[in-house]
Amino acid sequence: MMPGTRHISVLVADDSAFMRTALRRMIESDDALSVVDTACDGVDALAKVHKLRPDVVTLDIEMPRLNGLNTLKHIMLQCPRPVIMVSSLTQEGAQVTLDALDFGAFDYISKDLSYASLDIVKIRKDLIAKIKAAASSATFSADPPAISQLPSAAFSPKLVRARARAPEIVCIGTSTGGPKALQQLLPTLPASFPSGILIVQHMPPGFTGPFAQRLNGICKIHVREACDHDPIEPGVALIAPAGWHMLPVRTGNKPFVQLTKEPGDTLHRPAVDLIMLAAASVFGPATLGVIMTGMGDDGARGMTAIHDCGGSTIGQDEASCAVYGMPRSCAELGILDSVVPLDGLGHAIMQHCRNSRPAFATAPLH
Repeated sequence: MMPGTRHISVLVADDSAFMRTALRRMIESDDALSVVDTACDGVDALAKVHKLRPDVVTLDIEMPRLNGLNTLKHIMLQCPRPVIMVSSLTQEGAQVTLDALDFGAFDYISKDLSYASLDIVKIRKDLIAKIKAAASSATFSADPPAISQLPSAAFSPKLVRARARAPEIVCIGTSTGGPKALQQLLPTLPASFPSGILIVQHMPPGFTGPFAQRLNGICKIHVREACDHDPIEPGVALIAPAGWHMLPVRTGNKPFVQLTKEPGDTLHRPAVDLIMLAAASVFGPATLGVIMTGMGDDGARGMTAIHDCGGSTIGQDEASCAVYGMPRSCAELGILDSVVPLDGLGHAIMQHCRNSRPAFATAPLH
């Protein structure tokens, strides 16, 4: 560990001795992380959280005496800190994990951590990256995040690039923190929303279907997990299914989505970059790109393509992001038309949709 680097302490809670050992080895393969202790059930975990005050907790969902979800609720009420859920890749596991995110969990990882798995290296990298992101999350940090150098559309008027027509397609990309953020954003959009919406949320297989159903139950627009050749329609949000890239295609005047496994060498599948690159190619300046909370830089190339073809771009601001990674990469490229807090994103999107004059216009505050 480099001098001056903050050391991150982790408590691992799991009823499986194998899982406790596997997680400890993965975590401690990074010099900046240390496992301060392990817990075999929820009651044990709660006691050790209070005693040891770890920076981050990994928490199994299924545990005796007190399950992961109830343990999480107690942690958030009594001793709030970032919690990463360890989830099984089942529909039931997906539902409980989504509940955990609603109750304050920072993120989750797959329970498929067998050392025989070919994905073990990727799983370890994801786990380490999420622990580091959780430890530095503004939600639990004592230090407020730095104020963004870019203006926020919710707080001050600014010139918004106008087009001769409103967006035909809105592409939204997000990752860590996205499930909670999308549950705040999408319900603000009206049933009469004038454009089709395509969403990439980084999730493991089996999670996007239940997540789409959950969103559909709280939104005025229709939300569903996309199927191959689904039409792109106003007032309908399609979520890319985990494990598949989703690309907008147009045949004549009928746009639809195509699901594909190729390319197979992207860091994420679905990838935000690919959906936005395709949208810029198909819809050109009638494209609106929205980049939200998440680790890494997926979306930077796609948002650049939207910006360069004359489309519009919005980034979530640093203060409201669980992880200011994906929006930061776009902000640093100078390709964002506006930077907006999460609670103002719906207004900003509607503002762009109404902004159809062929010259520059001053965006209203309300």
